Amino acid sequence: MSDFTPCKKLGFGFMRLPKNSDGTFDMPLVCKMVDAFMERGFNYFDTAYVYEGSEKALSEALVQRYPRQSYTIADKLPVVAIDSKDKLEEFFSETMSRLGVDYIDYYLVHGINGKLNEKAEQLGAWEFIAGKKAQGIVRHMGFSFHGEPEDLEKILDRHPEAEFVQLQINYLDWESDDVKSKQCYEVVRRHNLPVMIMEPVKGGMLCAPESPVTEILRKYNPSASVASWAIRFAASLEGVHVCLSGMNSMEQILDNMSVCDNLRPLDSGEMAVIDKAVRTIRSIPRIQCTGCEYCVKGCPQKIHIPTMMDVYNSYLVYKSTVNSQHVYQMMTRSGGLASSCVQCRSCEEHCPQHLHIVDVVSEVAKIYEG
Repeated sequence: MSDFTPCKKLGFGFMRLPKNSDGTFDMPLVCKMVDAFMERGFNYFDTAYVYEGSEKALSEALVQRYPRQSYTIADKLPVVAIDSKDKLEEFFSETMSRLGVDYIDYYLVHGINGKLNEKAEQLGAWEFIAGKKAQGIVRHMGFSFHGEPEDLEKILDRHPEAEFVQLQINYLDWESDDVKSKQCYEVVRRHNLPVMIMEPVKGGMLCAPESPVTEILRKYNPSASVASWAIRFAASLEGVHVCLSGMNSMEQILDNMSVCDNLRPLDSGEMAVIDKAVRTIRSIPRIQCTGCEYCVKGCPQKIHIPTMMDVYNSYLVYKSTVNSQHVYQMMTRSGGLASSCVQCRSCEEHCPQHLHIVDVVSEVAKIYEG
């Protein structure tokens, strides 16, 4: 990590930028946020090919307004969207064009797990990025990971050329049965690699106003922002190079910068409060969908019902759509809206859990399309 460009612990994630009422980015506000970030000595910006409009927004707000050596950019190669080796250069060139730069500081194989890494290897994605690094067009190569710790271990064993790993880490996912943040973190540290953290506030869900977490944390310390607890938990971990936050308001960026400028780990009393918040969230009843997809095959509207269950469970827990709205939009971009359900109940006939699927889908339509 010694040859990485020095940076403060907070990184600006360009995934959830503020928008106008017509859905376009509020670029004057984005520029002001970038200015505030740079003025305080923060310099790490994270984007991706698949974050719609993000790379061009970063170019407009940062690249075209600041000297290239004054900041670092992390971007990603979306292997999930690439279907042949000859498309690697096409995607990379488009990223470079959108950004308007002649090199990328940190370039990642994007969002892989064990299975997606097999595809990345078949495509030659690792060799492709290594080639760009050899040319000086990429300064550092790594990958972001969503998967099992055992698969992460295998990837790191197979690819010693990886210089860092980006992981989803927050206090709720730290010891969860699905994300397994702690186990993945420990794998990376055993390989003596630096960690870039994503989703420290779980896409904003750990500071949603109606979430039970908010009430618990504010009761203990009314003067601390709810988000600050999550940032402190993640950024204080050993070996963390940067903790990314997808900030979309000036209030958020000022608060997060203040936390990281005066970073201190959570003490034992605060950790006890965090434990209470985690137990509270986990005790909230959820729809017990196993994701078997038997319901999907017979749906005449091609509704991906497990996704409907996931986003509805997210709403039940956090009383917010802040992080699940974009999941819903991505999964229904080419059809299968909840509102298209014709209530034929074929899904319910095929559900091993005997769930009231139609009722849930109806609620999802009200909440996510309302």
